[in-house]
Parts: sequence; structure tokens; C-alpha cells
Amino acid sequence: MGQVKAPLLQQALDVVEKLSPEDQETLIDLIRRRLVELRRAEIAGNAAATLQAVRDGHARYGSVEDLKGDLLGEP
Repeated sequence: MGQVKAPLLQQALDVVEKLSPEDQETLIDLIRRRLVELRRAEIAGNAAATLQAVRDGHARYGSVEDLKGDLLGEP
């Protein structure tokens, strides 16, 4: 963690420690839900990019062996 982020994180923890246990649990739940939503948005973006690559003809198809060959630079 960077030097700038550590004090900010510590400040956040100090504030959280002042909350009641119930509020801390609510905060944890809210943060988890937001992280899930961020991940869903990331997955949706990746899916959209993949679909666009298929539409543009840039996507490649093949087997796992084909993929291995591509990664290893084999014809």
C-alpha cells in the first residue's frame, strides 16, 4: 500500500471504530455489495468488448491446444 493511502485508510478505520457494531456490520455489507456491483460492471464491459471483437471479426476461435500454440508462438 502506498504511503499516501495508508494514512487515509487509517483515518477511515478510526471513523469506523467509532460506529456501533451494528453500523459496522451494515457498512461491511454495503461495501461488499458495492464491490460486487463494480465486478459485475467490469464483467459486463469485458463481455461487451468481446462481442464487439466478434462483430468486427477480430475474435479467434479454436481449441485449448490452439490457444496453447498461439501463446507459445507455434504455427
